[in-house]
Amino acid sequence: MLDESYIQIALELAKKGKGKVSPKPLVGSLVVKNDKIIGASYRNSPDEVSPEILAIEGTKENPEGSTLYTNLEPCSSSQKDFNCLDRIIASKISRIVIGSVNTNPSSGGNSIKKLKRAGIEVITGMLEKECYELNKFYFKYSNSSIPYVTLKMATTIDGKIADKSGNSKWITSVESRSMNHQLRSEHDAVLIGYNTVKKDNPQLTVRLVEGRNPKRIILDSELKLSHHSDLIQKNYDRNLIVVTSKKNKTRKKKIAKFEASGVEIIFAPHKKNDDLDLTAILKKLGEKNITSLLVEGGGKVFSNFISEKLEDEILIFVGPKILGNGYSLTNGFDVKSLSKALKYYIKDYDKVGDDLLIRLIRR
Repeated sequence: MLDESYIQIALELAKKGKGKVSPKPLVGSLVVKNDKIIGASYRNSPDEVSPEILAIEGTKENPEGSTLYTNLEPCSSSQKDFNCLDRIIASKISRIVIGSVNTNPSSGGNSIKKLKRAGIEVITGMLEKECYELNKFYFKYSNSSIPYVTLKMATTIDGKIADKSGNSKWITSVESRSMNHQLRSEHDAVLIGYNTVKKDNPQLTVRLVEGRNPKRIILDSELKLSHHSDLIQKNYDRNLIVVTSKKNKTRKKKIAKFEASGVEIIFAPHKKNDDLDLTAILKKLGEKNITSLLVEGGGKVFSNFISEKLEDEILIFVGPKILGNGYSLTNGFDVKSLSKALKYYIKDYDKVGDDLLIRLIRR
């Protein structure tokens, strides 16, 4: 088999750790000798020994002279991992093929230099684009200390996210809703605004697929959320975060009720227009090791993230329906002319059930 084929296997192994390894990267590794896989592993939790070591130590025969394949620069996600490199070198592997180099400015490339000094042949950039895409959450967070932000929108053909009464169930197909639950399971946290809670009474959990529940974050600048809300009453995993204005610190009785129900309160500063400062909020979430954030609405929240250029990617599920009237995809976002419209690049698109999924990144 070609090197590229083995890296593809490493990628498939790495994907098995989705939703389980944050804030560490997704890694799959395999050891090949005489064109035969003699060991393989992937990261299944953030606390595990590096998959490269597990693959080597689990080999069916002596790994001396073999090739290690891994989708990410080995042993590069923390300074402690240099001990991991010593174990790789001690195994007498002669060659290492790497998908993507770690882009972290403090550690990226260091592992490769040490391996080369030890006389190991190192090849990089194998399926690099695919390997980078797999760990886009990790790369964004490790370089900026703030989460990767995905805006997820479900709209009609004419750009409506709900009808005139605020009802949005269901614009898209059950297949799209299942994919949305998959996205929740892969992100560390899901975020919505208070108005969406009021209109939809969502659970924000993973139910249509297998996977973990993300942290649930509510933007509620005026602290209007009722203690009797389902989100609070059913906060069994104590993973609910309410982000509100610093001005509400004096509302100690309500805050105490929330905290008694396991709700974490984050106090955020305002901007001049009285909106919560999203940049400051993302920094606070990063401090909590939240590496990825799925924003599910509503229109005002979408608009604020877009206007502040805080989104990394937009996913739009377009249902084949026309409403004419209703709530728009963006609310409060005002561009005066077509020449000043924000421009996006279509990363890819796909048919999901009866719907069209479009992935966008800013030009």
